[in-house]
Amino acid sequence: MLELSNVETYRGRAQILRKVSLQVGQQESVVLVGRNGAGKTTSIDSIIGLLPVRGGKITFRGTDITSMAPYKRARLGIGYAPEDAGLFPDLTVEENFQICRWLAQVSGRGAQAEETEQRVFAIFPEVRELTQRRGLYLSGGQKKMVAIARAMMLSPFILLLDEPFEGLAPVVVTRLIEAVRKIKEMKISVLIAESNLANATRVADRLYAIDRGEIIYQGAAAEALQSQEVVNTIRG
Repeated sequence: MLELSNVETYRGRAQILRKVSLQVGQQESVVLVGRNGAGKTTSIDSIIGLLPVRGGKITFRGTDITSMAPYKRARLGIGYAPEDAGLFPDLTVEENFQICRWLAQVSGRGAQAEETEQRVFAIFPEVRELTQRRGLYLSGGQKKMVAIARAMMLSPFILLLDEPFEGLAPVVVTRLIEAVRKIKEMKISVLIAESNLANATRVADRLYAIDRGEIIYQGAAAEALQSQEVVNTIRG
């Protein structure tokens, strides 16, 4: 579904990613875990095209997207929910959704849009009640749900979720983890950037640990908890 091969990305003059390689399979939940500043968000930004890749290659469903514009990546079926939710504050939730519905239609997946919308509201029934509320007036947890739901309106093949559990109460985290599991049942792959190792192991089929822009572990989530290096690095 998605593959990064030896990706190198800079922010200004500073190199952040150093030959990062990872894969996400079909209908798979993969978590990229690391402490703040480790390179998680830079990895997500590189995949969606918000940061240019200076080395390596990114492939999505067999297509080289390394140098492709972000909007073209979205049209291919890459959904994205940023850490800050990225909602248009002066638009209603419904209007935020309409942007991704339009992208789905332009991309030839409009026939799936109605079915996808029904499934989204089945996963997030709370969001249906918020459709006429402007983004500015949503709580933190509501913004996270709406951001994921908006990305789902694209009828994506994969979802990129950047720190979806950050700053949320434990009960809301559990609610979103259950939502991710249901999204997987819709045959949508998920790549999550996460700083909390315990949360990561609750939702990941496989896990990559990143530190200082390098992958230091890849494998089963449960085994990561047994690796003292991974635990010390992330919690340190």
